[in-house]
Amino acid sequence: MGARNVTGKVLAIIFPISAFVAAGFEHCIANMYFIPLGILLKEAVYPIETGLPEMDTLTWLGFLKNLVPVTLGNFIGGTVLVGLVYFVIYRVPANQKT
Repeated sequence: MGARNVTGKVLAIIFPISAFVAAGFEHCIANMYFIPLGILLKEAVYPIETGLPEMDTLTWLGFLKNLVPVTLGNFIGGTVLVGLVYFVIYRVPANQKT
């Protein structure tokens, strides 16, 4: 919001997103696209034995087992961490309230 041009906005958002991904966190909305896409591609494109053991673990039940904790983590992280940052930044001390 503070950047005045698109380049500044892109540069400002790259580092937080890179840190999120580098830390190994997952985002539930991204998983809602990529995991079903992988399952459908596995069923459509790779119906024959591929020899890849990780393809066997890509199932709808596995997707649900992944989605629940990731969604809870995103919800808690977003509400607590983002809310806490805004509370600390924008709080008004008790002696300054009118």
